[in-house]
Amino acid sequence: MVSVLSTIQQRIVDRDYYLSSHAEEEMMDDGFERADVENAILKGFLEKKMTHDTRGTRYRIAGSSLSGRSMHVVCRFREEASLIIITVYAI
Repeated sequence: MVSVLSTIQQRIVDRDYYLSSHAEEEMMDDGFERADVENAILKGFLEKKMTHDTRGTRYRIAGSSLSGRSMHVVCRFREEASLIIITVYAI
């Protein structure tokens, strides 16, 4: 069985994901680029699964930017297919 993290990472590789406007704002605030978010997901680990959300299960991935800054990426699957990145922040 394919892990949730592997599925999320494959969406990144396939460019089958969307950044929410909130995620884009947070990225700008923390000085992150799209490549930093991708790096954090591709090389990070699934830190938490959050199931108490009526909009669907969210996943928090801990990773680092290309420059090595620690960060979290929170995402969820939309319609069981594409991935939406909800927020991004430095830790």
